[in-house]
Amino acid sequence: MDISTRAEFPAPPAEAYAMLTDEAYLTEVCEASKAHKFTVSVDGSTTRTTRTLDAPSAAAKFTGPTMDVVEDISWGPAAADGSRTGTINITVPGQPVTVKGTTELAAAGSGSVLTVSGDLKVNIPLLGKKLEQSAAPAVLAGVDVHQEVGSRWLARG
Repeated sequence: MDISTRAEFPAPPAEAYAMLTDEAYLTEVCEASKAHKFTVSVDGSTTRTTRTLDAPSAAAKFTGPTMDVVEDISWGPAAADGSRTGTINITVPGQPVTVKGTTELAAAGSGSVLTVSGDLKVNIPLLGKKLEQSAAPAVLAGVDVHQEVGSRWLARG
């Protein structure tokens, strides 16, 4: 299932990128996503978060009440205008769920916009498509959390 969403930040791409690859910022994102527990790591232009989250109701009969979600983002180098593209991979260890896609950070007016698009797959015969449809809102809501936390982060300077 193709998914796509975006978040806007009141900062140019270079400043937004610095935020998106800051361990303290990613920690705030994990806390705002109501993760029961989490880990965050940043290695240059690659970030990884592992969160234990409440399972969506349609998935809970397969996963139990919570599920671990691992998100890896690898950013490429900045273009002349500060924009960047990268790859995003989301997995749910022990479950046949993946999101593989791209991230793009570009200038937009006086700020920047983060676009995330990808392919959400739930590899379960007969039920996969239905579970993809129920999981998509939760995946897309993750970008909303980035926008909410990012706006607060940038306002603090």
